[in-house]
Order: sequence, then structure tokens, then C-alpha cells
Amino acid sequence: MAADTKSRMISAAIGLLQRHGLAAMSFTDVLAESGAARGAIYHHFPGGKQQLALEAARRNAEDVRGHLHELQARTPREVVEAFLANVRHVVQASAGGGGCAVAAVTIDGGAAIADQSSLRTVAAEGFAGWVGELTGKLTHAGMSSSQAADLATLMIVTLEGAHILCRAAGSIAPFDRAAAALLSALPSSGCPGDRTWQRGAL
Repeated sequence: MAADTKSRMISAAIGLLQRHGLAAMSFTDVLAESGAARGAIYHHFPGGKQQLALEAARRNAEDVRGHLHELQARTPREVVEAFLANVRHVVQASAGGGGCAVAAVTIDGGAAIADQSSLRTVAAEGFAGWVGELTGKLTHAGMSSSQAADLATLMIVTLEGAHILCRAAGSIAPFDRAAAALLSALPSSGCPGDRTWQRGAL
């Protein structure tokens, strides 16, 4: 039961980070959304808001990496297409006022957060894990390790940039344009030997 309460609080924190960001995330809202008692704060998160934000960002990063690990594709182009299809609904949520919980902890959380560097470290590790997962998929699909790492990084940059642009525009159109541009730079055949994709192609 205690573990379930903590899990619900972390899930609530992830949602609040996505919608409101770190500075606006409060324990009052976390308790309201999770249904936990106020005493659960001190029991599960003696480190306060910073500990909760760290654990929420870490879990969200692990969840996303798990989804990336499940992508099925045989060619680099299919990897990119599968990635774009899987993240589109997440970006659609950003167009309606959402965002990325991992990115949220890289922004100043106010006086309640004593150590901003620990949050940035968790975010950096999360993003690196996503890039690493995609790099592995692309390498397995036939790309060189350096090309795969470049493309994987671009894919994550596209996703994170889309969160911001789509939220500002209130539309998923910026993501769709970026996705089309990303796909247009890839070899249409998906053949690993095709050198259409190379460093600096975009």
C-alpha cells in the first residue's frame, strides 16, 4: 500500500510537471491528484519537492526509454517513421498545454529547489538514454555508429523542440513540418549503403 501511494504521487508529479512546469508544481496539487494523505509527503519524500521532482523525472525518462526500446523497424527510415508515429500523440498533448516532464526539471524551480544541478543531471541522463536507445536501433538497422548517434540526437531534439513550438502555437503543425523535413533527408529506399544521410545533411 505504501509503495502504491508513492507511485501515485510520482505519477501525479509527472503530470503536473508536464502541464505546469517545476516551479508551479506543488505538494498540494500532488496530494489532490494522487489522493494521498499529507503525511505521505514526509514519509516518502523527506527531501521535499526536489526529491519528488527527481524521482518523477527519472521515472518518466525510464518509461520513455522503454517505449523506444519497443520500436520495431528494419531500416533507418522505418526507425524514424516508427519514432515519429509513437511520439506524435505526446506532442499533440503539448499543443493542448502539455510538455515534457524531463525537460521541465531543467528549468529553474524556484526557492524550493536547493540543488538545480542534480535535476539537470537526471534530465541529461534521461535524454542520453533516449539517444542511446535510438542509436542502437539505427545501428542495428545498418547505419554506422557515428551516423546513428547524429540522427538519434536530431530525433530527440526534434521531439523536445516540438513540445515548445507546438505548445506556443496551440497546434501540432510545427511537429508535422519538422517530421516531414526529417524524413525528406533520409534515403527513400532505406538501404544502409545509401549515403544520402550523412553528417550535416540537414
